[in-house]
Amino acid sequence: MEQKCQQCVIRDLNSLNKAKPEDLTDINNHKKSLYFKKGESIFTEGKSLKGVYCLRNGNCKLTKLAPNGKEQIVRFIQKGELVGYRSVLSNSVAHLTVTAMEDMEVCFIPKNDMLSLIQKNAEFSMEITKALCDDLDEANSSIANLAQKNVRERLAESLLFFERIFGVDNEGFIAVSLTREEIANAVGTATESTIRLLSQFKKEGHIILQGKRIKLANKTKLEYISEGF
Repeated sequence: MEQKCQQCVIRDLNSLNKAKPEDLTDINNHKKSLYFKKGESIFTEGKSLKGVYCLRNGNCKLTKLAPNGKEQIVRFIQKGELVGYRSVLSNSVAHLTVTAMEDMEVCFIPKNDMLSLIQKNAEFSMEITKALCDDLDEANSSIANLAQKNVRERLAESLLFFERIFGVDNEGFIAVSLTREEIANAVGTATESTIRLLSQFKKEGHIILQGKRIKLANKTKLEYISEGF
């Protein structure tokens, strides 16, 4: 049975927690539930968006295509997050591609409903503004890291970040399956460099590798490395 917006706990994780009951009724009457398989794009860079997407479950990666055709992972997003609202607010095409990292369900909220909610609900509008500011702060931090940290430092920081946002499984491994290429794209380096550094981290006892699975064996040391020590 499709979850009604009024009873959905996922909205508590994003700006929709400020929506009033009558607003949620309108959204519920117009939203659509969409299903994506692992590897499918929710929307692609350059696409004109007709609404906003709320992630009901699963994880996604946000990527930007570089001029040389290489994919750069900008960030990862998890269940509860809203995506596409920046393009909807600015009335511009999507600047990033959002790809499902596992099978997942997404709620699509039409553009008119989002704009109407922003216009008549000051608290919701403020929450959206805060979310935009958080995105900008994160982007600024990423740019600074690329400019100021070397690849070894950025990889250590990324591994700590992966564990922080995705958590660990019952064996202590980071609870997401990332290819070496995806890790490289997130760090901003070549896949070969990532493979070499992961092997080096393993040899030094900082991580444990089992295929694509990664366990952080010495987080304190990885934190030191990420800070340039």
